[in-house]
Amino acid sequence: MADVELRELVKTYPGAATRATDDVSLSIADGEFMVLLGPSGCGKTTLLRAVAGLELPDSGQVVIGGRDVTYLEPRHRNLSMVFQSYAVFPHKKVRDNIGFGLKVRGVPAAEVDRKVAWAAEMLQLSDYLDRYPAKLSGGQRQRVAVARAIVVESDVLLMDEPLSNLDALLRLSFRADLKKLVNDLGRTTIYVTHDQIEALSLGDRVAVMREGRVSQVDVPTKVYDDPADEFVGGFLGSPPMNFLSGTVSENGHGLVLDLADQHVPVPRELADYRGRELDLGVRAEALRVLPDGEAPGASLRCTVDVYEPLGSSVLLTTDLAGHRVKIQTPASFRAEPGDELRVELPGEQCRWYDPETKLLLEVS
Repeated sequence: MADVELRELVKTYPGAATRATDDVSLSIADGEFMVLLGPSGCGKTTLLRAVAGLELPDSGQVVIGGRDVTYLEPRHRNLSMVFQSYAVFPHKKVRDNIGFGLKVRGVPAAEVDRKVAWAAEMLQLSDYLDRYPAKLSGGQRQRVAVARAIVVESDVLLMDEPLSNLDALLRLSFRADLKKLVNDLGRTTIYVTHDQIEALSLGDRVAVMREGRVSQVDVPTKVYDDPADEFVGGFLGSPPMNFLSGTVSENGHGLVLDLADQHVPVPRELADYRGRELDLGVRAEALRVLPDGEAPGASLRCTVDVYEPLGSSVLLTTDLAGHRVKIQTPASFRAEPGDELRVELPGEQCRWYDPETKLLLEVS
């Protein structure tokens, strides 16, 4: 096992208007499960392929275990990789698919059999070793691909959206199995996905990417609770973070954000924004609908546009001072389009962003 260091990686494809990866630096600790998360075209797969040796960067370095492998061929990097499309051999039985990499390396047959049996047991494939891939479900074929990757005992395990071809229920089940497997292996893992739920549930840390750059790297709870910029807040979360824009002024109670004829208290640390625009970010679950008659000073009026029962909760789409605001409520909550509500905006749940840079502003 080994740590992975990406140093100022730049990659531009011929004819492309922008860089696929733009001066990316990222440190991944030995044994860490790092998730690269972002929308299509953000550069996450290019970054993974640069680590694998399938793409050569225009500049920068890939260092694994203290060894510069930037221009080494993939077979000299001691990596294993799971592809999105399974990439299992249709003409080989499951046991031969799993053991293929070991045989290529010249591992003795007895050792191949032992490791194949071990991997098959870990991934619940022991009863399918003599079947061909055509006789397996999509989830089982993906398990074969994972088993083939882990038997090699490489320094680093790479995974490129391995669950994206599975249906929702199977993805949920396999995600839990995969997390346990990686925890048991303790192997440095880099996992690419565009699915935020996968990223938050699987990763020790999450690197959120946008347009070839890393916007934020942190533990899942920190990335979700304290998005480093408005892109991260708007990308992460279902629903994503709400953003409201207004002008900072001062009344008899202190600084406030003016939202039409409504006001939200602003921390004193942001006094430099007096008379200027400021953006407020708040999660849907942080907004509390107040019962009739309860209306503390920090409450805001909004009008229900859409009522969506989701089973375990209800999602409201509302109009709040001209802003489209999502509110998550308990499943028992009832409302109709056109209803006017008052909502409480807890100060500790508010995140403040500069409207020009879109970056998070630090407040105590």
